[in-house]
Amino acid sequence: MSKVTPSLEDINQSIDARNKKGFFRKLFAFMGPAYLISVGYMDPGNWATDIAGGAQFGYKLIWVLVMSNLIALLLQSLSARLGIVRRLDLAQASREEFPKPVNFALYILAEIAIASTDLAEVLGMAIGLNLLFDIPLLYGVVFTLFDTFLLLFLINKGMRRMEAFILALIGVIGLSFFAEMIFAQPHLPSVMEGFIPSIPNTAALFIAIGIIGATVMPHNLYLHSSLVQTRNYEKSEKGMKQAIRFNIFDTTIALNLAFFVNAAILILAAATFYNSGMYDVSEIEDAYKFLEPMLGTKWAPILFAVALIAAGQSSTLTGTLAGQIVMEGYLNLRFQPWVRRIITRVIAIVPAVIVILIFGEGSTGTLLILSQVILSLQLGFAVIPLIHHVSDKATMGTFAIGPWTKLGAWTSALVIVALNIWLVIEETSNFLRVAESPALWGALIFIVGGLALALMGYVVFVPLFKNTKTKKVSGVHREQVLLDISTEKKFKRIAVAVDFSDVDNKVIQHALTVKSANTEILLIHVVESVVARVFGKEVEDSESKSDQEFLEKYQEQMKSKGHKVSVKLGYGSPKKTIPKLTKEFNADLLVMGSHGHGMMGDMLFGTTIDSVRHKVDIPVFIVRE
Repeated sequence: MSKVTPSLEDINQSIDARNKKGFFRKLFAFMGPAYLISVGYMDPGNWATDIAGGAQFGYKLIWVLVMSNLIALLLQSLSARLGIVRRLDLAQASREEFPKPVNFALYILAEIAIASTDLAEVLGMAIGLNLLFDIPLLYGVVFTLFDTFLLLFLINKGMRRMEAFILALIGVIGLSFFAEMIFAQPHLPSVMEGFIPSIPNTAALFIAIGIIGATVMPHNLYLHSSLVQTRNYEKSEKGMKQAIRFNIFDTTIALNLAFFVNAAILILAAATFYNSGMYDVSEIEDAYKFLEPMLGTKWAPILFAVALIAAGQSSTLTGTLAGQIVMEGYLNLRFQPWVRRIITRVIAIVPAVIVILIFGEGSTGTLLILSQVILSLQLGFAVIPLIHHVSDKATMGTFAIGPWTKLGAWTSALVIVALNIWLVIEETSNFLRVAESPALWGALIFIVGGLALALMGYVVFVPLFKNTKTKKVSGVHREQVLLDISTEKKFKRIAVAVDFSDVDNKVIQHALTVKSANTEILLIHVVESVVARVFGKEVEDSESKSDQEFLEKYQEQMKSKGHKVSVKLGYGSPKKTIPKLTKEFNADLLVMGSHGHGMMGDMLFGTTIDSVRHKVDIPVFIVRE
């Protein structure tokens, strides 16, 4: 089994949940991850679908919110179970289960889902700023780039600080809508009728599926399976049972708060617009504009906009983490967090800017609803692998889900997939009736749909018939490994990176402790000057000559003690040059020193060690200064 890097490595097991006395102390130690999940269930994308649903159909779609919340509770608890037991997030578990082509397809779909999520968050945040401060929508969209640095600041302060910040934003949203309910005074008997399932027409189906997509979000399944690993708990069977139980409490409380917010938005739209015959209100801006005259108070639109900004800001932070989890889990590809954040934000900003420039600011409501429908279409490709993972006794052991839970999970997946297929057929038929080249578009849709169905068939059926003996296993429930400790490991070719600082002494000393009499050592130093980066080994400046002399002095000292040593001077970026020279030397161990520079250094330049160790396939021995 190949080594798996911990999910969100910098905050993994950073909060101690062990040895807590009393129910509430234990619960408090585990509470937090689900609140970061819950903000995805009340992000601006939900607002668009909830407003449209309430304005067009009154209270009739409340039951969709209830069903979505129940499905979300089940699926998020399964996601948490996967992370707790196997110590893998959903993307990592899928990488172990499926072949590379399938994983790449699942990764692309997950990235589309995250881009759709981020698009809703960007638009919602920009709309809130526009409504409250009259900032042009286009400027507001671009302004959302800067929340990259807020996330880095919060992560650097620790997971608890970030959770507290998110909880404060949730409090703002909840209090705002509690006040809105007092202003709106909805008719309670009519509200209760909304709990009876009904789909009035195709338009209601479109919005209902958008609500499901906005409520049960694919990226939240990846995120939750990772965030539960921020708790350091006992890895015994008793400790994992306790972690699962308290995470179910956490999930239930947090998602019911999200349900209250979503229901409040829909009820507000129904009580204010539907009851007044204003069925066409679907834009967030229109809802804001009509709240004051309809409810008779200036606070109604102000609280609405404040809650919208809080929802957009909180969900952008968690969307970033989900993007990092998906990329690292499926591709084992790691960027610096700020780079990943900007990539995610740009992917969301570009379509938002294009739509605003071409169609104007009035098109944002349709774009928000469409983003949620896209989310729903991706959902089956995250849910079905999750069910397979937590059902597998070979990897989950006694923590594999039972038959009733499995029935509920598969029923939820069937409902989601069936509704999506129905939606695709309806929308495709409507589109082809008005398309200029229906045959061409029909062929293209047929090909894409066929590929999607083939992938869906693969992830549904292949794991059911897979030989469990061939499965890779991870987490605490794996077969006992027989250790080969009869001989002490000695390396034959050791590459040592030096930088002519005080740490070199320790680096070389540690390299000598794992060598044998015949071991060959290569000392590597990289010239990083601007001239060296441009001209490479052709440069002959004073720095290069001085560095070569230093290397040769190291070589002389070590040879005098009987060690076999050669030296190599590299040029340019250490992140690229060290792995290259190490591979050319055919080393079986790389030894490097760490200076442990702080956050700003990591932000600007990244960490050489992190970059190097992901580019070599040999052990990397890191020596601290």
